[in-house]
Amino acid sequence: MGAVSTPTLITVAPTGAETAKSDAPPLPVTLDELVDTARACEAAGAGLIHIHIRDEQARPTLDLARLTDTVAAVRDATDLVVQLSTGGAVTDPYDARIRVLEALPDSCSLTCGTVNFGSDVFLNPWDFMVELYRRTQELEIVPEFELFDVGHVAALNRLLDKEGLPYGGHVHADLVLGVPGGAPGTTEAVVTMARMLPAGASWSATGVGRSTLPVALAALSAGGHLRVGMEDTLTFAPGRPVHDNAELVERAASLATTALRPPMTTDEARALLNVKDRRNGDGA
Repeated sequence: MGAVSTPTLITVAPTGAETAKSDAPPLPVTLDELVDTARACEAAGAGLIHIHIRDEQARPTLDLARLTDTVAAVRDATDLVVQLSTGGAVTDPYDARIRVLEALPDSCSLTCGTVNFGSDVFLNPWDFMVELYRRTQELEIVPEFELFDVGHVAALNRLLDKEGLPYGGHVHADLVLGVPGGAPGTTEAVVTMARMLPAGASWSATGVGRSTLPVALAALSAGGHLRVGMEDTLTFAPGRPVHDNAELVERAASLATTALRPPMTTDEARALLNVKDRRNGDGA
């Protein structure tokens, strides 16, 4: 499952596509807010930022021009690995989700199966997964495989068997736990899914809502990395809303340091994932 002495990659997912700005005022929805958040989270110990964007009315969007501008702005302001969501909102069509890659991020999410999201359904059929994966290989973008349930891990292994390794040659997954309809946010789920990953893969774990801390502690003890952020949780402690994304990163960094696995630098994050260096204007 990975060495427990390695540094910890901390990913921040600051926005998501589900929460309304009116329900969570600190949620970064404008480009300026997102860039400020990225700077603060990098300073707090994040190595990678997982980005969803919003339009002028703070609604989720996959507008390619906005995505391209966002990638450029975050890349200019920070040294974070820039990852775009190809999940978008549950209503986004497949072609728009694939077109996200044309913004040429360092990394992208790639969900390995369909899952219920409460009363919604997040659709990721096999043929879409394959098309998206092949496109990441063509554009030299490193996918992060998002796994919401045990069957998704099996689908990841099948995808690698049939389509080969991702760009960069290293497999990195994120176990997304605690979503209503997916695997629970428990130590048992973390261990079960991590053990099913391909040999040599690295992985992070995301605990949604109240499972944030149990999943983080389990991941650290099992050699995994951490994803935190307001996409996944809006409560820092019972009865206390999150002030901002940076405090979630700070807590993750503190836990990682206590576990003798301090946060990775951005250079270490790039080396782990083997992303293409596009920081000097090399978008090709």
